Amino acid sequence: MKNAFYAQSGGVTAVINASASGVIETARKHPDKIGTVYAGENGIIGALTENLIDTSAESDTDIAALNHTPSGGFGSCRYKMKSLEANKAEYERLIEVFKAHNIGYFFYNGGGDSADTCLKVSQLSESMGFPIQAIHIPKTVDNDLPVTDNCPGFGSVAKYIAVSTMEASFDVASMAATSTKIFVLEVMGRHAGWIAAAGGLVDSSIPVVILFPEVDFDEEKFLAKVDRNVKKYGYCTIVVSEGTKWPDGRFLAEQGTRDDFGHAQLGGAAPVVANIIKKALGYKFHWAVADYLQRSARHLASNSDVEQAYALGKAAVEMALDGKNSIMPSIVRKSNNPYQWEIGYGELKDIANVEKMMPKSYISEDGFSITDECREYLLPLIEGENYPPYNNGLPDYVVMQKSKVDKKLPPFEV
Repeated sequence: MKNAFYAQSGGVTAVINASASGVIETARKHPDKIGTVYAGENGIIGALTENLIDTSAESDTDIAALNHTPSGGFGSCRYKMKSLEANKAEYERLIEVFKAHNIGYFFYNGGGDSADTCLKVSQLSESMGFPIQAIHIPKTVDNDLPVTDNCPGFGSVAKYIAVSTMEASFDVASMAATSTKIFVLEVMGRHAGWIAAAGGLVDSSIPVVILFPEVDFDEEKFLAKVDRNVKKYGYCTIVVSEGTKWPDGRFLAEQGTRDDFGHAQLGGAAPVVANIIKKALGYKFHWAVADYLQRSARHLASNSDVEQAYALGKAAVEMALDGKNSIMPSIVRKSNNPYQWEIGYGELKDIANVEKMMPKSYISEDGFSITDECREYLLPLIEGENYPPYNNGLPDYVVMQKSKVDKKLPPFEV
């Protein structure tokens, strides 16, 4: 009987812990097939440094409480493992750690980069004579993984952005006669405008302009649209994706630095846009960056998102027990209204390092809004409420004990 290893990767979400709960609870139902589920402290780095958490030390109650707790219960990291050719030692180290702790199942919860790592671990372990069943569990607020209808984490962010756009617009509308006429909300989304699109879910009586990464920023056209809205409605709300670009390809928000995945560090599109409006049109503005608030807001999570995150964690274990390897469980949409879905799966070779963009048919002809087709896709993903329990006026979240496993190997530098 083999043990299992679970790790969280990249930026955390409001529902990634629901997937963790799904993995651990399902594994506990099969004690004859899966021994201990170990978790990586701070993601894959925990495996490389042999900092393994024994999840069997966590109570059933606490593991269940992960389902309503945001962020990464065992810690996550932004650490991209290089190619096998560039750094085979890291992959060999992973296999050595797995072998030392009799780990035969690898559940990696993350986005496209972690899908690539999952695939490589599966391939290398086979060649090293210690085969490991590697299952990737989708997670990304950017909603840009292929094969699956949507990615856990996205639905809750979309709900947060839609609600925030609506509420901020009510605020600005009430003050516009004598004060602020422009509100700019910056949201996540490097190359795909899924999150920004959620701002278009508000009622059509609210004047919202969306700036997508998929549409080059046309300053003149944008200013004309904003000015028309202010003249007609008295105010205008702008939802800008952090990945919005100038026609020459530069990000509006690029800071000139890069993260460990090689991605440009973004953040600052909102003040850029707000000042463009102020300089050209003279309108008083306020701006905000949703930043971590949008992805950690478990109190406003989408019920469908929570359910799907858990279901995918559960399915990952079940598929591993069925002998599947190098795959990712996915969401398959059956219908929009009523919203119906089921679990499917895709091969990691078709998923790793592939980015799913928003279809052009989801963006309005003028490039500043969403179409009815996009609305039909998005609305089911923000459906339903799934409030956490509250204690003394605050959400009652759980903190893991994180009991460590004794190390068996020499230290390893990352």
